[in-house]
Amino acid sequence: MKGIRLVPDGTTIPFMRFSRFGYFLSGILCAASLLLFYFNGLNMGVDFKGGTVITIRTEQPANLDELRATINGLGLGSGELQEFGSANDVLIRIGTQEGGEEAQQAAVNKIKEALGPGVDYRSVDVVGPKVSGELTQQGILAVVVALFLVLVYVWFRFEWQFALGAVASLMHDVILTIGLFSLLGLEFNLSIIAAILTIIGYSLNDTVVIYDRIREFLRKYKSMPFADLMDFSINSVLPRTLMTSVSVLLALFALYIWGGEVIAGFTFTMIWGVIVGTYSSFFIATPILLLLGTPRDNQKVAEAKAAAAARP
Repeated sequence: MKGIRLVPDGTTIPFMRFSRFGYFLSGILCAASLLLFYFNGLNMGVDFKGGTVITIRTEQPANLDELRATINGLGLGSGELQEFGSANDVLIRIGTQEGGEEAQQAAVNKIKEALGPGVDYRSVDVVGPKVSGELTQQGILAVVVALFLVLVYVWFRFEWQFALGAVASLMHDVILTIGLFSLLGLEFNLSIIAAILTIIGYSLNDTVVIYDRIREFLRKYKSMPFADLMDFSINSVLPRTLMTSVSVLLALFALYIWGGEVIAGFTFTMIWGVIVGTYSSFFIATPILLLLGTPRDNQKVAEAKAAAAARP
């Protein structure tokens, strides 16, 4: 019985010929993402802006309009309510109250009194403004450090051209992810930071596999034009890359559909990241090598200098 193959062996797709369209598309999308972030911002979750999140379960299917009117009538600011998994589960989110932790706890007690009996409180999470500020700084620092370590790792493993190509690809993925969240107004919290770091690792893995094949073929096919060699390298790993991506996406879609609201944001980000990360490995990380100059060119320059120095 033959296994399922998404892509046949021996494909000759001219990726480098299409790379100019990839630059154009990615440039527009990255610019739009940055503009969205600047003018629209992100829908920061409680982790980053502080506040209180209460998860409740009602005996009957919850009436969100009545609950919202009750919460907003308590003078705690505008409350956000949404179903959390089933019709009986509701997530209540209120902003930071002036007066510190005591004021936050008083707001929680006021909500409990207003909702009365018949409500099961599944969780109550309070994040103060100081903690949320520290979490914001740490989240940004985590992404920056991850990108820097990727730069160092790829530089030592390959050459500086490969390192810059990999980091440009990863920054492309991060910027488009932030732009998507700004466009859709989805909540941006610590789990999304975790998803972005996971995307960086996944996208880097795809890129390194292609870079390894390019380095192997540089030694094997010394006379082949570099653009053709990169096309050959990508096509040689294309079945493996797409099969891996599809397998991961199947698992992520299952988690997104049946995993519940708690991990929905994380899995949605990962689904987007797998798609855009695979794209950037083909059309950003690899074509950049053509713009930066090839290791083969550097080797020829070094050999020419050595030959010139050896002349009497």
